[in-house]
Amino acid sequence: MKKYIMVIILGISFVMLTGTGLAANETYDAGDFQQALEQDGFTVQEGELGYFDFLGLYEEGVLPSAYGNNPTTKYLIYFVPPAPGYEVDEQIKQITSTLGVKENTTPFWNLGPDEAVVFVGRTAPECRYFSYDNFIMHRTYGDEKRWLFANIADTINNLVIKTEGTPNGSDGNPFNQTTIIILTADRGIDQRIRAAAQSAGYSDNIINTQVMPSVMLNMGVENDSDTFASFFRPALFNDTQAGENYINNTPATVFRITPDNTTELDPYDYPELRVRGTGQTEFDLMDDLEELRIAILDRYNESNATELPTSQGVPIGSDAIQRGINGVGPTNDAVYLWSANQTASSPTPPFFDTSQYYPFLQDPEITLGNDSNEFIIVYGVNHAATGKATYSNFCIYGADAWNGVRAITDADFSGSAEEYLPDNPNAKYLYVYKLARNCSEDDQYCYEVPYGVGAYGIEPDQPLFIAWRLYMENATKTGPAYSEIVYDRAIKFDPMSSGNTSS
Repeated sequence: MKKYIMVIILGISFVMLTGTGLAANETYDAGDFQQALEQDGFTVQEGELGYFDFLGLYEEGVLPSAYGNNPTTKYLIYFVPPAPGYEVDEQIKQITSTLGVKENTTPFWNLGPDEAVVFVGRTAPECRYFSYDNFIMHRTYGDEKRWLFANIADTINNLVIKTEGTPNGSDGNPFNQTTIIILTADRGIDQRIRAAAQSAGYSDNIINTQVMPSVMLNMGVENDSDTFASFFRPALFNDTQAGENYINNTPATVFRITPDNTTELDPYDYPELRVRGTGQTEFDLMDDLEELRIAILDRYNESNATELPTSQGVPIGSDAIQRGINGVGPTNDAVYLWSANQTASSPTPPFFDTSQYYPFLQDPEITLGNDSNEFIIVYGVNHAATGKATYSNFCIYGADAWNGVRAITDADFSGSAEEYLPDNPNAKYLYVYKLARNCSEDDQYCYEVPYGVGAYGIEPDQPLFIAWRLYMENATKTGPAYSEIVYDRAIKFDPMSSGNTSS
């Protein structure tokens, strides 16, 4: 009979734990939790939690693409040891070595039906948004292994998480708080972990469960089993230095736990999802947005204007899983748009070269030359100002490598439309931002796009695209509905041609 592996993420708490009697700032000994698990019949292997630097891995030539990295967020990922008797493959060893992560761990792992992943530790310092999210990275279809990068269900985010500051998910302060997150497909395993945690001094009201629904997953440690990854997304820290310290020295450690005996399975059903949409839309701003568009075209009427298309950028995770296509790493907490006329929908192999897919991202082909008068205007509704998003951003990408160079957030562009529409009271709900090679001193809302710096820039002859993200509507505690938002837009202005020919 097969043994399966249980993966546990254990953290070190620096705040008072309910029932432990620890003073603030005293280090909690996670060994008590480990001992409780061993007494329940598990063998423990240690891994770690670390920053997964998509852009850096592309720059070093370890990955063929940056896969649409979000520059606003430094993604933390769980690195776990392989199952006993299995080895980490050479490409994964390159990744962990480049990232400086502990040897013999992997960010992409299999999970048996009686396994679990548990995060125990501190949440991020105060920030605009954070979430814990789980993905299928690879799935085998016949003899073909495909890259899915598709989220499985809802996140645990800062509005729903159970912590010491938000016990049982109540209102309060979810930041810099002790929490436990159990990732499992099995009710019995969940109950055993909760019992071990409570015997180690943790209160049950800080324990969260993320269900791995075996009804739609291929659980197991065999080569044709699904491969998973767990990401932690913190965005826009109030204190930048505190955020960097958290990313670089996250108070957590990772253990892989192997049960000594098999268990009778009691699998969870697919979890109930939070529902997008409130019935309130942004469409009352359509006339104002058209007025802004005309004002932009009038201001730059000596240049040739090419208006770029906008469409939904990526599919939802369940769509990607059912169709066997690349999901491009979505989360249920966000809406994704990009300056293209199609949504990503290709089946792709693992670690695929993005330059070989999605040619529509270069139709029309848009570049940004080093001419000081060539630029792109990005504009639209400020979704954070309307209440449709906790935060929103847009990012400029190389269309071949999907390397996100810089993200401009609503904090950067708030108030930027008022100079275009000085007499319109709804200008405060809109924005305008310029992307150029050279920004003048009076260009307050302008970003100078770098080149000649490898993956961290976009060359003058490199096709590019713009992508937008809208994260979490407070009213629903999940992503806004596509049917309720006004799509963002972009216009390329080219001084090499005369006249104004918008399309």
